[in-house]
Amino acid sequence: MFEAVLFDCDGVLVDSEPITNGVLRDMLNEAGWALTQAECEHHFIGRAVRDQRALIEHHTGRPLTEAWMRAFYARRDERLRAELQPVPGALRAVVAAHGHAGGRIACASGADKAKVVMQIGMAGMAPYFGDRIFSGHDLPRSKPHPDVYLAAAAHLGVAPSRCLVIEDTATGAQAGLAAGATVWGYCPGGHGRAFASLDVARVFRDMGEIAAALAAGAGLSAP
Repeated sequence: MFEAVLFDCDGVLVDSEPITNGVLRDMLNEAGWALTQAECEHHFIGRAVRDQRALIEHHTGRPLTEAWMRAFYARRDERLRAELQPVPGALRAVVAAHGHAGGRIACASGADKAKVVMQIGMAGMAPYFGDRIFSGHDLPRSKPHPDVYLAAAAHLGVAPSRCLVIEDTATGAQAGLAAGATVWGYCPGGHGRAFASLDVARVFRDMGEIAAALAAGAGLSAP
């Protein structure tokens, strides 16, 4: 059985991606990079904005400053506080994972920690995660590198090979696999194309499947 469950945040626990990327698209358009919502999502979902610095500076013709990032965070957080909703079934999955792993669950995100903490609180999940919230911004490398998952596993005192990672992007899945964990891919559209070239153990379209599998103990034996 898996000894710990590590959740990504955006797109797995909360439906934040359309909000965050909507704000980012608007601000990039204002900065001179005309791109659509779909193009913005292609470039940025699963990646930290700062990690795309060279791309942003190339298309806007101006440096990515700390003042611009602060303005982005402020506009993003205002929209999130007004509109954020949990992913359907995510709270049930978190409760089930918490019970299954004896509290050994964590959130390991590529987003800035303040945002992740805010979102988990808004979704009613804070009591289950406590201080076990990790951000790639606080580590030498963010996703697709494994650092954030390695940090979460180390904090829990569980070998990465005994951890189950829940991800919704190829970038995040690569990070979990690079850490040595077993990865399940959440794909609400049901096609799973994002994970087609990756060694993802299972693709599911409904977060309720996690709770059901944990309750049944089905398919949860670690390698």
